[in-house]
Amino acid sequence: MSKFSRTWWGQEFIQALEHISDDGRLSRGRAYVNNGKITFFEIKDGIVGATVRGSINAYFGVYKEPLYITTIEFHDISAAKWAAAIALIASRASLISRLLLNEIPSNIEDSFTTLGLNLLPHGEKDFNAQCSCPDYGNPCKHIAGVYYRIAAELDRDPFLLFELRGLSREDLHKELAKSPLGQALSAELQLSQGSLKPAESYYTKPTIVAAEPVERLQDFWQGTKRLPQTMEPVVKPLVAGIPVKKQGDFPAFWHRNNSFLEVMEELYEQVRNKSPL
Repeated sequence: MSKFSRTWWGQEFIQALEHISDDGRLSRGRAYVNNGKITFFEIKDGIVGATVRGSINAYFGVYKEPLYITTIEFHDISAAKWAAAIALIASRASLISRLLLNEIPSNIEDSFTTLGLNLLPHGEKDFNAQCSCPDYGNPCKHIAGVYYRIAAELDRDPFLLFELRGLSREDLHKELAKSPLGQALSAELQLSQGSLKPAESYYTKPTIVAAEPVERLQDFWQGTKRLPQTMEPVVKPLVAGIPVKKQGDFPAFWHRNNSFLEVMEELYEQVRNKSPL
């Protein structure tokens, strides 16, 4: 499986294409993404349009770098089938909670398979790809380059996977929020959202507090109240982490290749273990 993509859903997208395409032709498209050969890229109404720079080849009489128009159109899932898929997703807490937090569950494709559907492309019946270059093979290296560009876009916004199959993120969230589980989760999300307030200073300003007068030196060193001889066990606090999880694995400000959520989970665990509470 290709490791071109950073996220599992981007890798699954490429892997699905590798199963239905020639691996050698697909691999030639990687260079087109890394070398900036794709001069224009757009996803609109489930149709991917791109302009790709070709190669100069004196043997074939090509002395000027050509520009090829590449179009990839994914076939929509019908409204009736989307309704069945949403009903199944909305009945499973593990799926609907992740989707409402802008995450794609790793077993999402299994739910579609249960209904005889597929979210990822499984064959030529799921999409049409065309390129204006003279290569009659499909995918040509220009189409392959656009495939990898789509995988990179999926890293940034995994919900493009739904949009390519005819359902926008807004419509998906709207339909999920109508279910009983969706209503409960949406209410919890709204409670966790608060308006941002500007801070006067980046650092907490220290304040001077007058010390209480001490009458006896013994009270100063030992305190006026005796410490309890037994300590009650501290209950482990449960932190939902909803504001962090809403950003997803790779939020816009996160430029590293590892998962943002995994880093935050490790940070919280270290703070919890080192905290005296």
